[in-house]
Amino acid sequence: MDASDLQDVLDSVRDFIRTEVVPLEETIDAEDAVPERIVAQCKEMGLYGFTIPEQYGGLGLTASEEVRLAFELGWTTPALRSLFGTNNGIAGHVLLEGGTEQQKDQWLPRLASGEVTASFGLTEADAGSDPSSLATRAVRDGGTWVLNGSKRYITNSPVADVIMVFARTNPDAPGNRGISTFLVPRDSPGLSVGPKDHKMGQFGAWTADVHLDDVRVPAANLVGGADGVDNGFLTAAKCLAHGRLHIAAACVGMADRLVHETVEYAKTREQGGKPIARFQLVQGQVADSVTDARAGRGLVLDAARSFDDGSDMVSGPAAAKYFCSEMVGRVADRAVQVHGGAGYMRGVAVERFFRDARLFRIYEGTSQIQQVIIARDALGKAARG
Repeated sequence: MDASDLQDVLDSVRDFIRTEVVPLEETIDAEDAVPERIVAQCKEMGLYGFTIPEQYGGLGLTASEEVRLAFELGWTTPALRSLFGTNNGIAGHVLLEGGTEQQKDQWLPRLASGEVTASFGLTEADAGSDPSSLATRAVRDGGTWVLNGSKRYITNSPVADVIMVFARTNPDAPGNRGISTFLVPRDSPGLSVGPKDHKMGQFGAWTADVHLDDVRVPAANLVGGADGVDNGFLTAAKCLAHGRLHIAAACVGMADRLVHETVEYAKTREQGGKPIARFQLVQGQVADSVTDARAGRGLVLDAARSFDDGSDMVSGPAAAKYFCSEMVGRVADRAVQVHGGAGYMRGVAVERFFRDARLFRIYEGTSQIQQVIIARDALGKAARG
């Protein structure tokens, strides 16, 4: 995208978030829902397809451009980003990375417009960070595949129109091999979605369990066609690497907002007849948070450049996600501390962000999984025994 066009997009998103969404944050948190008019505006602005190539109706942002957009999205409740995050991220990239041209033509334009919402169905009760224990099965039956199993914590599943379901197609294959991905429409007989999960934070971003009971899909719904058999996890790994960059950038945006809230509070809150901003121990906490946020921003931008030129599409995203998800937790904790008792009260932004931030260290690969990825990349064969 031309630099001036990108800046126009960033400016419009910033204005939308700060004038339209920020005033609704407490309502979204209390009602566990993003207002429909906000959803409609997101579709109109092209936010459901900012990473999808222009030929399919999206904006086609590079990783370096996308992370700058995610910095802006991170300023407000993560529920906003979650609306369209799976379309642009792990679900949409299943098709971008592994889909046939026919599958891309059929689904990507509808994902980009927001006509269709997609979910990424990998996690199970006993298969989260370790996909080798994936229990969902898909068995070929003539011109169809029959799927049985359950998925857990699936983002957007209560409103999804299609779910990218990962299922074991070769039960004899070791580890994460023998897994394939299927496009499963929401209205498929035998597919059901459980009640919305009641989470610690990120209210307005819906997750739920997905159950598949003899769900039949045509062979054409196997992502990648015949070449996609038993190759689903390779596709998932690529999708997750891209998603980690986006999550890292969103964490930076949230850290910026938390620094803003901390600074503004420290300037106006008085103790002993003077603002607490004059106290050096408060200044120290502000300095640590500013430094953390700036370090995260620099790391994300560097990792995005390496992702775009293909020089590092594994360790860089993992390092960015690991550092930034941990970093925003520290910044949120300091923000609550500077606010004192007020920071522990519902209705105060830093209290909500403290709850929201905790999830970033878990989804799309826990911090511990990122450590393994980073270390194995650095150590090579010596780390694999």
